[in-house]
Amino acid sequence: MNVPHLLTALTGPMLELERRLLEAQPTIEHWLRSQWQDRTVPFYGSVDLRNAGFKLAPVDTNLFPGGFNNLAPEFTPLAVQAAMIALDKACPDARGVVLVPENHTRNTFYLRNLAALAHILRQAGMKVRIGSLLPEITAPTQIEIPDNGTLVFEPIQRKGDRLLLDGFDPCVVLLNNDLSAGIPDVLRGIEQAILPPLHAGWHVRRKSNHFAAYARVAKEFAELLGIDPWLLDPYFETCGKIDFRGRQGEECLEGYVEEILADIREKYKEYGIREEPFVIVKADAGTYGMGIMTVKSPSEIRVLNRRQRNKMAVVKEGLEVHDVLVQEGVHTFETVDDAVAEPVVYMIDRFVVGGFYRVHTERGKDQNLNAPGMHFVPLAFASPCLPDLAGTPDCPPNRFYAYGVVARLALVAAAIELEETAAASGAADTSRPVQAARA
Repeated sequence: MNVPHLLTALTGPMLELERRLLEAQPTIEHWLRSQWQDRTVPFYGSVDLRNAGFKLAPVDTNLFPGGFNNLAPEFTPLAVQAAMIALDKACPDARGVVLVPENHTRNTFYLRNLAALAHILRQAGMKVRIGSLLPEITAPTQIEIPDNGTLVFEPIQRKGDRLLLDGFDPCVVLLNNDLSAGIPDVLRGIEQAILPPLHAGWHVRRKSNHFAAYARVAKEFAELLGIDPWLLDPYFETCGKIDFRGRQGEECLEGYVEEILADIREKYKEYGIREEPFVIVKADAGTYGMGIMTVKSPSEIRVLNRRQRNKMAVVKEGLEVHDVLVQEGVHTFETVDDAVAEPVVYMIDRFVVGGFYRVHTERGKDQNLNAPGMHFVPLAFASPCLPDLAGTPDCPPNRFYAYGVVARLALVAAAIELEETAAASGAADTSRPVQAARA
């Protein structure tokens, strides 16, 4: 397939990092396989990356990805094969899957994602039906997708410890709902496999826990390759008990902004980087690009206007923000058709199945691109340019291999994060094999 026109402002350390990744490919793949021997792989995930030219790092990991419609159709067979493997682990005799979506029945882009995901599951040999949590869905309801057919949403039923649809008793309940508003009672205590597990939802998950786990993974991986882990890992701190509207907790936030900016300046000095450091302040839980701002000086916290405070105070489902992540800002020096872009990598089980560039024509290299006005360009995770890896690291397919490596490091971190969350909360692991499917 055609590779998107890609430009990157490269400097020495980034080229060296990519070269090391390419040269160490057998070692890397063996190490990654070893990470899954005693861990449960998340069913699926997507990772937002930023390529600063001198640094390649994840800035967000989503365990309920909602952009399968943005993947190149040429790579659907990869997704199908990966889905087969993942479903076989959860339920070896799986034949039926209930897909539980978000409540975005009017969001055309999300509905297209749902249709693409259902198509992958059906190609993997599953009977797939969509079970809605919306109270107004009391009977099978057709929802039109412009230029893409229809979806049928059905009311979820509960019989004992099993989740059902009318005449359909599935083996697997696949969540494409991130549970930001909490766990619905209908999903509690069911005996079927729930993927991802309930404790992966944003009602309990925290980005700070994820990046703490990622820091450990990146450190071990960097030691394996003999590189500085900072080239893969953004600094971060967590500030709790913040109240943007009530102007409480500002001192905590300013202090961490100042601390991380100072740490970034030291690293920039070490590597001779002349860019202006910045941090990203964002809600410690949640997605959809809500509750995020770029900060270049602690003083900016004190002068936030009312509109900015209101924007930071609430995220998805109207939940108030009281804990924020202060994360090192990673520039994106990549552009697609002269617009700033960042790669997003999609995985099912432990396999990279595709990705896309998130592109925004009205935002800069130091801003969040997950915002209204963005569009997407599919990525091609193809083979390196030359079989002997002698091609330049900035050859697009080689760059995509580097993307896949860092994204899989984040997936390992997500597995560790979920293990630790389950241990802390006493949650059962609902991703392991269960009894045979009835449908």
